[in-house]
Amino acid sequence: MTREEFEKLVLDTYNVSADYPFDDDLETGVFRHTGTGKWFAIAMRITADKLGAEQGKMQTNVVNFKCAPEVIDSLAGIEPGIYRAYHMNKTHWLTASLSECDTDTISWLLGISYDLTRSKIKRK
Repeated sequence: MTREEFEKLVLDTYNVSADYPFDDDLETGVFRHTGTGKWFAIAMRITADKLGAEQGKMQTNVVNFKCAPEVIDSLAGIEPGIYRAYHMNKTHWLTASLSECDTDTISWLLGISYDLTRSKIKRK
């Protein structure tokens, strides 16, 4: 999956486009819930060595998703393209390489992250 395909998936599924909040980095896009502004995904272009990959300084597109710790434990380092989060809390976030993961996996992780980060309904 390309970065453009991922951004289209998010737009088609949740009607959300990335915003670019970092003045010195116009490639890192944050996807937020409408209304609350909570992040549910962050797309970045990083070097593969930051994930421990052997490709070294080769650039790759990745997305960080929020997930339950048990999901992260069952996927990170086991499933191709799934890593403990780059530059985020490694207990609650994971990184998926867009070029290594299939579309179904990316869609599934996107749904999990969206659900985990949305506002909770308050009961009276």
